[in-house]
Amino acid sequence: MISIRNLKLSYEEKAVFDDFSADLPASGVTVLRGVSGAGKTTLFRLLLGLEKPGAGAITGVSFQKPAVVFQEDRLLPWASALENAALGSDEKRAAKALEKLGLEESMALLPRELSGGMRRRVAIARALAYEGDTLFLDEPFTGLDERNKKKAVEAIREAGVPVFVITHEDSGADLFGEYRTVEIG
Repeated sequence: MISIRNLKLSYEEKAVFDDFSADLPASGVTVLRGVSGAGKTTLFRLLLGLEKPGAGAITGVSFQKPAVVFQEDRLLPWASALENAALGSDEKRAAKALEKLGLEESMALLPRELSGGMRRRVAIARALAYEGDTLFLDEPFTGLDERNKKKAVEAIREAGVPVFVITHEDSGADLFGEYRTVEIG
């Protein structure tokens, strides 16, 4: 269990968290929900150690090798889908992840040649190919139709690691089947 107690964090004069507390399971799928600007992405950054709280404590973080899908796809424009998916891993694992996500015919294409949903699946494939011990997914289903959302969820579930998801779409969260929801804000 990841325990968050009395978390405080501000950017200049704007408080993002003011005495926020929550418990997050260290297994299964946890969906973080809240209105825009509530601090969901900031909480990810805190859990990943990319930010430090002003006050409070986060304990029970046991992952050592987290894999992340950010809100933005963050693909290298000069690299193929396969090369982008292989960042942090190797082409064999990347190709396997891309195939699971239905991109076997698009591996040689550059990001500018891919649709928005295809670019999103490349970002997911990169996280899966990394074979981290935890997945952090920030709006992972942006631009995906229902069929590709289901493929992505199946591939994510097959990873067999704890998953933390930020999503505004109930339908995206519901595809995971069993999950825990934590409200932010």
